[in-house]
Amino acid sequence: MVKLSFGEVLSEAFEFFFRNLRPFFHLVTIPWIVSVAIRLAGAALASDSLLAVMVEKAIDVVPTVMFMTAWQRLVLLGQSRVGRLPGVGWGPRENAYLGHLIKIAGITFLLVAAFAFTMGSIDPASLNPGGPIDPDVARRQAMAAPLAVGLLVSTLLALRVSWGLAATAVDVPFSPRLSWGYSRGNAWTIIGALFLCFFLSGVITLVATLVVLGVVRGVIDAGPGAAVVTWTVAILVSYGGAGLIATTQAVIFRRLLAWREGAPLPALS
Repeated sequence: MVKLSFGEVLSEAFEFFFRNLRPFFHLVTIPWIVSVAIRLAGAALASDSLLAVMVEKAIDVVPTVMFMTAWQRLVLLGQSRVGRLPGVGWGPRENAYLGHLIKIAGITFLLVAAFAFTMGSIDPASLNPGGPIDPDVARRQAMAAPLAVGLLVSTLLALRVSWGLAATAVDVPFSPRLSWGYSRGNAWTIIGALFLCFFLSGVITLVATLVVLGVVRGVIDAGPGAAVVTWTVAILVSYGGAGLIATTQAVIFRRLLAWREGAPLPALS
């Protein structure tokens, strides 16, 4: 059994990603533009409902899948084997990748939606410990508690098996069950490495958003223009985070299975 090293996995992933920024910008351009267009369309609907937000996030999975499929092929096979430029077409490989992603993260997405709809919009004043208890808030908190536990468990499980997406990107038949089996003995290393990547991606995207928004507001004042510029930069940064996460998944796949193109997968013990 291969024993993954937390430091070595992250070191290889970070080094590869930052050494290949040029192909990253080449591959991300069209998905980035599509994601910005989806965000602008969502804003144009002028709907602040949770349902509209969840629908927008679901649609945005499409350009993300196109980018991550191509990027993981670059990591594992090289730039010459990427295939079509992501964003110019959709084929069986992307279908398989999306199906695999739904198996991994579909329940987590539904739990996020259920948790958001259950909690709804809560007035911070109603959470005052010294004030009277709002029965409606108490009811929603009681309903949300088991959803929060389920969401935590689902997220940990999704992190553990998500590295198998790299197999689908290079046309190796794979499933969450196989990811679970092959990751025995390395579960917390995989979860920790991917959680750190997701956390860093979220923090850096948030910081970039706030910095750009502050700068743009100082130049062109607050308004639609400032929002568009901020969304454009924030989405690009978030794609950088997605690229780092996809790289880490590919590194785990290659190291854990000693994968080489054309070689059979090792037998599950």
